[in-house]
Amino acid sequence: MRLARRAVLTGLGAFALPGAAQAIEQTRFPVGISARPIAAFEPRRPEQRRFGALQFRSGLVLSSGHPRFGGFSGLARLNGGRDLVAVTDRGYWLTAKVAYRDDKLSALEDGEMAAILGGSGRPLARSGLYDTESLCIHEGVAFIGIERKHEIVRFDWARDGVEARARPVPVPPEIKRLPRNRGLEALGVMPVGPLKGALIAIAERSGKEDESTLGAILGGPQPGLFKLARHDGYDITDLAFLPGGDMLVLERWYQPLRGVGMRMRRIAGRDIRPGALVDGQRLIEADLGFEIDNMEGLSVHLEEDKTILTLISDDNFSFLQRTLLLEFELLP
Repeated sequence: MRLARRAVLTGLGAFALPGAAQAIEQTRFPVGISARPIAAFEPRRPEQRRFGALQFRSGLVLSSGHPRFGGFSGLARLNGGRDLVAVTDRGYWLTAKVAYRDDKLSALEDGEMAAILGGSGRPLARSGLYDTESLCIHEGVAFIGIERKHEIVRFDWARDGVEARARPVPVPPEIKRLPRNRGLEALGVMPVGPLKGALIAIAERSGKEDESTLGAILGGPQPGLFKLARHDGYDITDLAFLPGGDMLVLERWYQPLRGVGMRMRRIAGRDIRPGALVDGQRLIEADLGFEIDNMEGLSVHLEEDKTILTLISDDNFSFLQRTLLLEFELLP
């Protein structure tokens, strides 16, 4: 989400990111994380567990006294969901172990934060690349999208973890011409099919209110550009691929008098190709009558025969918002 819209959303005026970026030092430190359980996704109907094509499993309200904690815009769960990795839009990694009690999320343990490093080994944010908005980790490689500069960088995550250094990923000129405050919000690697191994990147909103937004197929056997349809004022905030190749797209709208909303769509993987306009079925839709906030991160992992979706919210470093971690099962 953009800085100008953050100021509207919070009613406070967000911290000035360039100034904050200059203050970031190359550090790595433990962070204590408090977690309060979310008993029901829809508080007015606490017995309800199914919402559209998803079943709510559990959720947490996360908080920490450390000033770097918050602003999470990208999410990955690794090693069968046991490990959580997130990025903040001020250029920091968060890593933690996911704990359960009675099959419900209970805590994030062994939390650690570290500055995302550029190619020189200095914090990435020092070069002005502080608006790190999207994350995917595939086969040991982490990719991060940097919104305001319209760049993508990659890291050898399997070898170096949070100490990995950024390496640039070439992007087409159309990506570089995206609106400054409507850049890359979603990244994922196609797992199967004709585009296997290609990095898919989608802009939050590249056109007017309900115009389709730009997507790019980077690398792989069929690189090129495509369009993703947009509806009802929703902007794109993340994507994640299912093992079979279909793409899940997380969306969000904001209106001053109504608050914030969330939606997820499923796009057939076979439809993604150069020159295509893609759309898909709605899996879930929610507003402030549900336990949501500014939902910006999405991850998919498998637990035996179950497909688990995890969402995280960006609190914009505002006391008026929350960092939520929500877990759903995708129903057949």
